[in-house]
Amino acid sequence: MVDVFSGRPLLTRDGHAVDPEEVLQNKIVGLYFSAGWCSPCRDFTPVLCDFYSELLEGARPPAPFEVVFISSDRSPEEMAEYMHDMHGDWLALPFHDPYKHDLKKKYNITAIPKLVIVKQTGEVITDKGRKQIRERGLSCFQNWLEGADVFQNFSN
Repeated sequence: MVDVFSGRPLLTRDGHAVDPEEVLQNKIVGLYFSAGWCSPCRDFTPVLCDFYSELLEGARPPAPFEVVFISSDRSPEEMAEYMHDMHGDWLALPFHDPYKHDLKKKYNITAIPKLVIVKQTGEVITDKGRKQIRERGLSCFQNWLEGADVFQNFSN
């Protein structure tokens, strides 16, 4: 995953830039394509927040998982408001980074919300993250771990 965002700062929920090589290393990453104006997105985002919180705060050690939000909002202000009001404590690609268009193409994003789960290399584990979380909850994470070849003593 480090390769996918190499050299591109990511933002924390409160707007601080972080190095993707540090924050994404040895983690499974959920690329969350979403927008605040999209009602199905606003419907799924709280579900993703709960999933994320349980994996990172409810597990010891915390699960090797991170979400990166790729915005389809209409303005940086809309994106910031959506992140502040609804998002978990995850990361985001800056609004003005044109790389979001490359990511949408690379992962064949034709509609939002879409949660694509990827390995460190950027290779897709599943492009049905949203459906799997809704249907199976935390248990889908173990399958993602196996698909990612990440060794971790994680149990939920």
